[in-house]
Amino acid sequence: MSPFLLYIARAGLYLSLFYAFYLMVMRRTTFFRLNRTLLLSGSYLCLLLPFIRLRSVRAASTAAELTMVAVGAESEGVAAPVAFPWHEILLGVYITGALVTLTLYGISAWKMGRLIRRGEKTEREGCRLIILEEDISSFSWGQTIVMGRKDLLENPAIFTHEWMHVQCRHSLDLLFLLPIQLLFWWNPLVWITREELRLLHEYEADEGVIQKGIDAKSYQLLLVRKAVGDERFSMASGFQHANLSSRITMMLKPSSSAWKSWSYLALIPVLAVLMYACNAPKENLEPDEPSATVITIKKSGEITGQEAVPYSLIECAPKFNGGDTQEFSKWVNSQLKYPEQAKQNGIQGRITLQFTVGVDGMVRNVSVLRGAHELLDTEAFKVISSSPRWEPGKQQGEAVPVTFIFPVIFQLR
Repeated sequence: MSPFLLYIARAGLYLSLFYAFYLMVMRRTTFFRLNRTLLLSGSYLCLLLPFIRLRSVRAASTAAELTMVAVGAESEGVAAPVAFPWHEILLGVYITGALVTLTLYGISAWKMGRLIRRGEKTEREGCRLIILEEDISSFSWGQTIVMGRKDLLENPAIFTHEWMHVQCRHSLDLLFLLPIQLLFWWNPLVWITREELRLLHEYEADEGVIQKGIDAKSYQLLLVRKAVGDERFSMASGFQHANLSSRITMMLKPSSSAWKSWSYLALIPVLAVLMYACNAPKENLEPDEPSATVITIKKSGEITGQEAVPYSLIECAPKFNGGDTQEFSKWVNSQLKYPEQAKQNGIQGRITLQFTVGVDGMVRNVSVLRGAHELLDTEAFKVISSSPRWEPGKQQGEAVPVTFIFPVIFQLR
């Protein structure tokens, strides 16, 4: 899996745990502003957690991680089949989903802007008020409130409700959450949490309306009468955008005691355990002597002054022709030639080679760790040694030499 998709998967796992904790613990409290703050800040904290490495140390294995198998050309000269590019397809599906999500939000914003442009514009209570002649569901965005003229004249509590949305800057919350939705559109908990955030906005606006002196029972009856609306905009806060029964229940609920906010700290050890579980143990870079027989044909261009990093531990892996080791495997397959003498004598087998991609991208220190036959070993060594330049690997932003273990299989049909 590509580093980006691996990061998205890990961050998505942290987000899922955080949002599940919110749904089970935090959403039951009346700490509306605190919950808003923690939802947004916690979401972005989960984006950083994959970069924090909690690893234990274990002894290195006798060989580095297997990267890719290159199969030698068969007796008929037919190239070996290439692995199915599932990670490229997965990346394409991911990008398509993000673009579709962005397009849907763009359409919603365009419809909302068109509605704002055609209304009568005025100023009220420090906000830009857009008055429409038709009966629509009121909503607010930024410093703008959109209402039908009938609601403005007959139901002043609706304006107060939308004014509270503006004063609490609820539109900024939705903007801050938008990148999370684009990155993790595939995670259903992200969409559930978006609706929970909008419900928090309604709770806070309802609370503000009642604190302004409006009778709670009259306001609840108004909510019931206005329960069905014509227009809903995913980018806006509105009078009818949330679950009616939940809003009325929350208005009747007594304020949560302060000690309940301490229960939020239970999330810290839960995240710590998940971070530890999601990080593979770090290998000791000084392994014991390998038990495998090492057959060294020759070595070229020794690297000095900088210790090579095993492929399994590198942060940003080297790239070959702009791709990963799949591309190098394809190139090796195109270059390998089955030695005629080995073909006539029915010689076949698996060769395990080791090489290092230097900081300049050149392949050096090629050696055969486990050979099959001198003819096959020599051919595999020759092809690996003639590799074109790679894009070097990076550790903490700096180019470093990277060591590969690369098997080559010669097999007669």
